[in-house]
Amino acid sequence: MPPRIKVLEAISSISAGRVKKEDAGIYKVRSSKGDKEYIVIIKNSMAYSNDNGTIFKGYIGYPIIASLMIEGILPKNDKIGEAIKNIPWADLNESLKSYKKVEEKVKEEAKKNGVQPEEIDDYVELVMQALKMITLRFKDMRQLGLE
Repeated sequence: MPPRIKVLEAISSISAGRVKKEDAGIYKVRSSKGDKEYIVIIKNSMAYSNDNGTIFKGYIGYPIIASLMIEGILPKNDKIGEAIKNIPWADLNESLKSYKKVEEKVKEEAKKNGVQPEEIDDYVELVMQALKMITLRFKDMRQLGLE
């Protein structure tokens, strides 16, 4: 399971226009700084992404979560996404070095934009519960030449 903050990073990446569907089950996701592009492949119960969370930390990274939201497999909340679409994720993660602190900053920004912290907590919990209900296996699709 991913850290809670990855749900928020996913929905904001959609609202910021950083997630692009390339083909059936194939997405490209630009990082918040715009300096990296991740590929996501979702096929049957297999998922692949070349983001750090998925490859190196062993959890479903935000690019996969965002792609699953667009696919309609996970719930999407456009109101929350719009409220936090300009969050500088990489900068916050690097400077605060704590997902909990980043989440607090994100909630502050959302509140300024009309979304209460309780709405965010409810939404994150909804997505986390939905993630628990689906079965996805990581498949390193680099070996198929799809990266």
